[in-house]
Amino acid sequence: MDIDTAIKTIHKMAISTKTVINIMYTSRHIEESANAVLKPYDLTIPQYNVLRILRGQRGKPANLSTIQERMVDKNSNTTRLVDKLVKKGWVERTVCAANRRKVEIIITKPGLKILKVLDPIMEGNNSNILKNLSEEQLVLLNRLLDTLRNHN
Repeated sequence: MDIDTAIKTIHKMAISTKTVINIMYTSRHIEESANAVLKPYDLTIPQYNVLRILRGQRGKPANLSTIQERMVDKNSNTTRLVDKLVKKGWVERTVCAANRRKVEIIITKPGLKILKVLDPIMEGNNSNILKNLSEEQLVLLNRLLDTLRNHN
C-alpha cells in the first residue's frame, strides 16, 4: 500500500513532504512490530537497546554518558532505563573504585541470557518486516538512509 492510501490523503504533496511522512510512518510501523515482540518479556525498545549496548562492552562496564551517546533514541531517559533493568536483575550498577563519583553499569548473566532468547526472535521479526526487499535493495536503502542522516 502506498503512503497516500495508508494516510488516506486526497491532496497532492510535495515529494519532500511525502518522503518525510513516509519515513516517519514506516518508522512507527517498525516500532509497533518490535514493541509487540518485546512486550511478553516486559521490555521496551530502549531497554533492549541498553542491554545490547552493554553486551557490546564485552564485560567492561559503561557509564551513563557512554550508554546515552550510543542509544538509537537519544531522547531516552538513560537513568530510568538502567533503574528498570537493575530491578529486573539484567544489569548491575556499581561505584567505580578509581573514581567514586563515577557510576559503572554492566550487564549480568541473566541479562545476557535474555538477549540470547531475544536476538533470534528480533532477527526473525526484522527479516519479516523486510521480506519484500532484496539484499541489493536493503544495501541501497541503508546507503540512502545513511546519506539522508549525514546531509550536513
